[in-house]
Amino acid sequence: MKNEEHLVPAEQSQPPVQSSQASRRKLLQTARVSVPFPPIKVMSNGEPCVLFQARKLSLRYQKQKQLDLTERAFSPQKPADTSQSVCRQDKATLVMGFGDVDDLRGLSIRLQLSNAFYESSGQWWFSVDSVSLLYNSSEEAVFNTSDVYAPASSSYRCLHVSSLQRYSGLLLPSSDHARRWSITFVDFQIQAFNVTSGKFSPASDCTTILTPAILMGLITSLILLLVLAYALHMVVHLKHIEHDDDQKADMYFPQSTEQLDHCCDENISEKNVI
Repeated sequence: MKNEEHLVPAEQSQPPVQSSQASRRKLLQTARVSVPFPPIKVMSNGEPCVLFQARKLSLRYQKQKQLDLTERAFSPQKPADTSQSVCRQDKATLVMGFGDVDDLRGLSIRLQLSNAFYESSGQWWFSVDSVSLLYNSSEEAVFNTSDVYAPASSSYRCLHVSSLQRYSGLLLPSSDHARRWSITFVDFQIQAFNVTSGKFSPASDCTTILTPAILMGLITSLILLLVLAYALHMVVHLKHIEHDDDQKADMYFPQSTEQLDHCCDENISEKNVI
């Protein structure tokens, strides 16, 4: 495996304060569902810099037969080739080479990861930026990721990381060619840049209270409530105006002394004329 730069020491990448954003995710302390194979380890200077594990890994091109790559990826007897993987200070690439699989020549899956410090949260976060399928020497299907991230002191875990919408679509096709493919990781777990003791840290789970569907529902409900509140305000305002008009119609305005004298003079003049 290539090693171009030294990784940041664990004490430097350790988050200085607890972020309020971490409350959006649940740190799993209970034992996870057992997986059939141990995690893949990408080594740097004799120490693991990336850990990756999944209970199932599958691919499908359009409506063709589904390819199950779980054993090819994680089996200790014949693991995937990770020699092209790279670890740097703020970037890492996990490459799993599978060789020829059915009609696909030189199939490999590449995960691009990054590590950054965010002042707003006061801690380091790592993320999976993209997942790519490479095959037949020059063919490539790239999937950008959505919300696949975790604090550097944790691992990231999700029951499904997939391009399929029924699994929340965390992998977003970047081209029409990528849309012809579907890729699904079941019981996905990964950790990078701050691996200690060669084991996963407690997991930051992808399950959140605000899913995209729930968020859109809340926004729609808020808009409807605002419209309803405005309508009620206008109704109350109109009733208040009508009530004021009724009061003005019944209101008695006393006349001044000059007006009363003028009225009396007019009445006397009319009587004299008669």
